[in-house]
Amino acid sequence: MIHVLLLETIENESFELLKNEKDIQLHLAWEGMPAADILERIDAVITRGIGQVNRALYDACPNMKVAARCGVGLDNVDVAEASKRGIRVINAPGSNASTVAEHTISLMLTIQRNLFEALSAVKNGNWASRSSFKSDELNGKTLGILGLGNIGLKVANIAAAFGMKVIYWSPSSKEVPYLLVDKETLFRSADIISLHLPLNEETKDIVDEEVFNKMNQGTILINTARGALVNRDALLSALDTGKLAGYGADVPFSPPPTADDALISHPKSFITAHVSSLTATTYKNMCLSTVKNVLAVLHDQAPDPQCIFNATSLGL
Repeated sequence: MIHVLLLETIENESFELLKNEKDIQLHLAWEGMPAADILERIDAVITRGIGQVNRALYDACPNMKVAARCGVGLDNVDVAEASKRGIRVINAPGSNASTVAEHTISLMLTIQRNLFEALSAVKNGNWASRSSFKSDELNGKTLGILGLGNIGLKVANIAAAFGMKVIYWSPSSKEVPYLLVDKETLFRSADIISLHLPLNEETKDIVDEEVFNKMNQGTILINTARGALVNRDALLSALDTGKLAGYGADVPFSPPPTADDALISHPKSFITAHVSSLTATTYKNMCLSTVKNVLAVLHDQAPDPQCIFNATSLGL
């Protein structure tokens, strides 16, 4: 019997796929963490974005072969420790690229077209607000993208269809019809800046006070990557001074903010609760692909080779 520990709920079809496997015994952590003797038999752990797969869990599950996340980012999975122990880390690379790109453009439009204020005014019965309404379009504006991976490239393609001029910075040049520039040129030239970088020691606070000082007055900053890419104090100052016309994000600073948080309540910030990947289609696809790849590994079959995040570290 193969033992699988689910740290969080997953999409229903994916759950049924696991449950109906004859040789799989499921253990549901949200109903109570299994006893030590059960944890010692766990072959695979599956999480989403909250359940932590860390050293303590690895120690409790010495038989673990797979640590999987139904998603792309692995902030809640200790990949380095898994690699040391020969555990395969599975995720769903590229599965959320389209939906996060759509959300990114939605945040741009919300700020550039002043949609939140316009919608709120009509909801409050103020149709006359149109006489004082102010907004602008994306067409003709310069979009600067930091990080041209799967999501960044889709954002670039959508923006180009809107008639935007797209420039980008990336650690390496890409074969794309967009201009690669250095970071300083991007910060000084872009009307809108969109962040699509992983969070690590090099990228933490990559947008700080010095960077904000290089931006044009009234720049829009979009962050659907990781909150800590931006220095929070410098961000609030830039919003207060008007250096930023608006900040749109789908990622909080850690820990998740409260309603009275200065950034959440700021009239120029528009932050969603990390929901860009939670469309029905993407959620289902992420969970299904992850579960199928976990089952493939557990049954000594070939998973999608791109799904094993630490394949190189494991020599696979």
